[in-house]
Amino acid sequence: MKKNPSEAVSARSRVYRFSVVIEKDRDGYFAFTPELQGCYSQGDTCEQAIENIRDAIVLHIEDRLDSGEKVP
Repeated sequence: MKKNPSEAVSARSRVYRFSVVIEKDRDGYFAFTPELQGCYSQGDTCEQAIENIRDAIVLHIEDRLDSGEKVP
């Protein structure tokens, strides 16, 4: 099942929306979230990169919340 790249990400019962930039390079696709410094991922396909960045965003948010940091 394909996921919509503009679909919101949910972490700990809150809904967040972030921009995601996907770039194609010779090794596949690179994805990052400008609002979350250091939040990036990659994939062999664009769909895989989208799925991987979603997981990275959730983990990034959970880590920030566990550390008592604010989420933009």
